[in-house]
Amino acid sequence: MYSSVDTIWVLLGAALVFFMQAGFAMVETGFTRSKNAGNIIMKNVMDYCIGTVAFWLIGFGLMFAGDGPIIGGFDPFIRGDYSSTFPSFAFVIFQTVFCATSATIVSGAMAERTKFISYCIYSLLISLFVYPISGHWIWGGGWLASLGFHDFAGSTAVHMVGGVAALIGAIYLGPRIGKYDENGNAKAIPGHSLTLGALGCFILWFCWFGFNGCSTVSMTGDDTLVSASKIFVTTNMAAAVATCSTMILTWLRYGKPDVSMTLNGSLAGLVAITAGCDLVTPVGAAIIGLIAGVLVVFSVEFFEKVVKIDDPVGAVSVHGVCGAVGTILTGLFAEEIGLFYGGGFSFFLTQILGVVSVIVWVVVVMTIIFFVIKKTIGLRVSAEEEIAGLDIKEHGLTSAYADFAPVYINTSINSEPTEVFAKAPAKVEYPEPSEKSDAKLTKIVVIARQNKFNELKHALALIGVTGLTLSHVMGCGMQKGKTEYYRGVPVEMTVLPKVKVEIVVSKVPVMKVVDTIKEVLYTGHYGDGKIFIYDVENVIKVRTGEEGYDALQDDV
Repeated sequence: MYSSVDTIWVLLGAALVFFMQAGFAMVETGFTRSKNAGNIIMKNVMDYCIGTVAFWLIGFGLMFAGDGPIIGGFDPFIRGDYSSTFPSFAFVIFQTVFCATSATIVSGAMAERTKFISYCIYSLLISLFVYPISGHWIWGGGWLASLGFHDFAGSTAVHMVGGVAALIGAIYLGPRIGKYDENGNAKAIPGHSLTLGALGCFILWFCWFGFNGCSTVSMTGDDTLVSASKIFVTTNMAAAVATCSTMILTWLRYGKPDVSMTLNGSLAGLVAITAGCDLVTPVGAAIIGLIAGVLVVFSVEFFEKVVKIDDPVGAVSVHGVCGAVGTILTGLFAEEIGLFYGGGFSFFLTQILGVVSVIVWVVVVMTIIFFVIKKTIGLRVSAEEEIAGLDIKEHGLTSAYADFAPVYINTSINSEPTEVFAKAPAKVEYPEPSEKSDAKLTKIVVIARQNKFNELKHALALIGVTGLTLSHVMGCGMQKGKTEYYRGVPVEMTVLPKVKVEIVVSKVPVMKVVDTIKEVLYTGHYGDGKIFIYDVENVIKVRTGEEGYDALQDDV
């Protein structure tokens, strides 16, 4: 006879953990640039879908179909009986959503520069055998379980596995274009929506009650009821204290409380408490949260500034580092068996052994996987695709927001342009003005896609145009000619957000500027933009009183 309350509890947990996919999608989308928003969403959707199929085919059997020390067994299509006080189907879906969570962690660290097909292959392989094998060691009766290793809901089994895989992926990819200057100093690349990031954080916090609390997989008996209630308290306590400690630390270090880092602090506390949420007291949970909230700040800074690993959302620090540390801290703060409670060193050392062994497994296997992908189909998109954005290049999506929200634009023109951003036309010879008095003053106005501005700015800088005026405008063209479709429906004329760039030139030939603009903006689709050319009667520089040609020169 199955228990109705146990079955409902497990299925509720599965639904909440599934909804964590939405949380991860929002956090990753908000912390990255809008030109990659559609790609981020697509990866999070496919993580779950590909992971579901892979785990069903082989992964679940490797994890649970037997009690061997290294792997469980083979049970393709999950035909065995895994029922308890609830049906096998409930257990299968509960474990499936945990598998998908581990896979999706990597998406944020590899964001904005990974080939979509390569990411799909990674997602398949981690769900097929990487996560299931180490998961068997911990939860499936493997060698770590036999030693007494404790990871109640997955600080190591889920989060650290994903965090370490994210680290290997980020190393293989290298940093995003523009992340580091010529001296190797890190440059900020802000995400386009803290609102989405905060929404994702709240969703994850809410769902974590299912992630940890429902991992009791039962609500039968007073002891289980007390345990589940306690888990809710310790989970919430660690997250809250971690958030506070991160906020205070960033306030002290940066002079202002950092919003995005504080959100990462919340997740760091949740990840860290997941291993021992059933064993520690609320006081222990608060201490674990405090440590995680401080640690995540220094970890993010270390990876970004010291070892130069570009992790756009901090996934390596939040899930990898805090997952490992949270598991080890369980060996200190677990009631009765923890080192600080008189339990001796045995349990503490077992926790360390488990963390180290899983790290070694993931590092070795994921290094091989990413190496093979990189050497065969390639792991990273081209510089041109990265600059334009993965939405348009990988998915044919002009903007994930269309006319709903503007696209983030980096308006800084202080950095030196490099050839990686754009190539100015080199084959055409353009006549230079013979004398200053002969120089014609010309105004060029460009209406273009917002996501093309950064590329256009650098291309113009390469040919000597560094002065421009930028305006955000709304507009549309006539859109006559070949009909384009979206989901089989003809694209109608709509007013979309654009940028208007105004330039006045004299020294740089007009056609050189025009040819450069055309080369950068052309995609062959509606909305590539238009160029307008005007004669200018005179230009006066207010600071010096210079006029005409001299007013446009800033060489001194």
